[in-house]
Amino acid sequence: MKLRKIVKRLQELHPKEIDLSLDRTKNLCQKLGNPQDQINCISVVGTNGKYSTIQALYAILKEANYKCNIYTSPHIQKINERFFYNNKSLTDDELTNLLSEIEEANNGEQITFFEILTVAYFHYAKNYPKNINLIESGLFHRFDATNILKKNLASIITSIGLDHLDWLPKKEQTVQKIIFEKTSTLLNSNIVVAKQNSNEIDNYIQDTIKNNQSKKNFFNKSYSFTFKENDFFYFEDEFGGLKLPKPNLLGKFQVENVSTAIATARQLKDYKITDDHIKNGITKIESIARLQEIKSGKLKDLVKNNQLFVDGSHNPLGAKVLNQYLQSLNCKKHIILGMMANKDHNEYMGCFKDIKTLTTVNISNQPNAINGIKLKEKINNFPNIKYKNSVEEAISSIRLQENDIILITGSLYLAGEVLNLN
Repeated sequence: MKLRKIVKRLQELHPKEIDLSLDRTKNLCQKLGNPQDQINCISVVGTNGKYSTIQALYAILKEANYKCNIYTSPHIQKINERFFYNNKSLTDDELTNLLSEIEEANNGEQITFFEILTVAYFHYAKNYPKNINLIESGLFHRFDATNILKKNLASIITSIGLDHLDWLPKKEQTVQKIIFEKTSTLLNSNIVVAKQNSNEIDNYIQDTIKNNQSKKNFFNKSYSFTFKENDFFYFEDEFGGLKLPKPNLLGKFQVENVSTAIATARQLKDYKITDDHIKNGITKIESIARLQEIKSGKLKDLVKNNQLFVDGSHNPLGAKVLNQYLQSLNCKKHIILGMMANKDHNEYMGCFKDIKTLTTVNISNQPNAINGIKLKEKINNFPNIKYKNSVEEAISSIRLQENDIILITGSLYLAGEVLNLN
């Protein structure tokens, strides 16, 4: 209860959910002694794959006996997920005390919710000066609250595509502008660039960071991977080749994220990370709501012997890689869809092929979500589409045959609701 109350107060400190600026974050951090200057960080920017890349890198570092702090957003089930220190999340009491301290230091000044949470993260992270901090950038990077570091160990650029366009001027709603916002202010250290969706995007990234003095590691230039038979893949970079077991994540696209994490780990020259740490770590990755199979619980009981998956993808780039995985399965697929209002709903669903049924739902307690009925009306050219009032009703309405699967997707907020319901 105390945690909910203070979160509510912090959400009311600024009339806007997002107000792109670094001034408020810098001012509050200065009051707290600039904790961001006292920690070791790896920054992660991009559109898709940030969370999975962070979790893969964390699994490798953990296997090598390094302690980590992790800052990601949004949270899926509980806000505590955003505050991960010394390999575990803060308890409700610990987070309440932390946020109370930051609230007092802020003294009622106008600041966005994400900004004050970011300051809180940095402030607590200084308690673990030797830990490695894995920092996910938010909406963009140039004016994102996480972009107040003066130094870091490395910067990771994951797959970049079109998303959050409503926060850009109409004339600048292009992938070039997104790449500029995400990569033009990266620090001088190591930059690791993941596999991109096109050569054009790769070239835009190269052009944007050409004057950055960092050592640059591009996929297919500095490192690469190839799939091998018998559940192995082969990774290669300047340090040599590795025959590796496939990670414990579904979908070939996840090997791209894992390879980016491996490339980054091998660039950390001051840390002792062995081949065995990598081999063992990538089979122990914990990933929530990223093509996650629900194997038990209330919702799983509704599908009985059929498989139930939840995925938080919400943009065309995410839909494309998700569809690639679905196409690899020899079965009938049913999608349950809920999305935020500011997404391109038709383009998202246009990435999926051979879907047996589509059921739209509401996302409870999310005022910025599109109503499930309106969502159905927007994509009514999709065959076998219907609307149901809840996720439970949607699952129960699907006539499943043997080996059919259900995928619930379209939003991380919906994914969190599903996991809580289950």
